[in-house]
Amino acid sequence: MSKIVIIEYGAGNLFSVRVAIERLGYEVVCSADPRVVREADKVIFPGVGQAAAAMRQLRESGMDRVIPELKVPVLGICLGMQLMCAYSEEGDTEGLGIFPMRVKEFGRCSKVPHMGWNGIRRLKSGLFDGVVEGDMVYFVHSYCVPVGEYTIATCDYQMAFSAAIRKDNFWGCQFHPEKSAGVGEKMIENFLKM
Repeated sequence: MSKIVIIEYGAGNLFSVRVAIERLGYEVVCSADPRVVREADKVIFPGVGQAAAAMRQLRESGMDRVIPELKVPVLGICLGMQLMCAYSEEGDTEGLGIFPMRVKEFGRCSKVPHMGWNGIRRLKSGLFDGVVEGDMVYFVHSYCVPVGEYTIATCDYQMAFSAAIRKDNFWGCQFHPEKSAGVGEKMIENFLKM
């Protein structure tokens, strides 16, 4: 059985992520201990909150150095995905730099945050095995990653943006798979089987 660790750093929606993984029959540990995270077979990096405050907590715990060095599959969710990028306009925040991408604020011409169910398209990864173009997933965010070379799924809200990204052993979902019913559960299961 894989050792699955959810990174605990004060900015995560840990309970719902943990429940989603346990519902699939896996055991999971939530930890803020860099040693425990380094020993994991799979790492989930969730996040809800403000980028600058979250990065401060990652730096205080030393997790800002641990996460980019991980060689096992890592899944960033929502703010977790954004923090894996090089920079976020939210709070003028330097990120972890795993993805050389900039997180941008949605334009002010439409309602933000982008909240609710929306379809994902242009699916390009085994993360989406069993998921169909246009399947609906749940979003809550005011900042987004533009479409680029690491984009593996897109969504449209004011413009096309990256619904998911991947580089090497790092995946990121802007949406919340743990709150996206059966579609999200399938993605979590695909990730845990990698």
